[in-house]
Amino acid sequence: MDHEAIRKAYPNVNLIDDELGAFDKDDKKVTLDQSKIDAARVELDKLLYQYDRQRAYPDIGTQLDYIYHNGIDKWKTDIVDLVKAKYPKP
Repeated sequence: MDHEAIRKAYPNVNLIDDELGAFDKDDKKVTLDQSKIDAARVELDKLLYQYDRQRAYPDIGTQLDYIYHNGIDKWKTDIVDLVKAKYPKP
């Protein structure tokens, strides 16, 4: 089961069990509609580039050091633009 997409499509879901299904806070079973889950997955995948970019950027100390030694414009072209090109917005 796609737990992340289920939680996005059904914010009232409190527990997801791969074998038993999804349940709300009162332990009532929630009937899942696969088309809603698929739509939620599409929306989540649109945001995936943000996580990919976050992991690709060097830590803030390294970036600030790069700016100090090379300037903002060089930082933008050497670091920021490369990450944005590798992980473009959808």
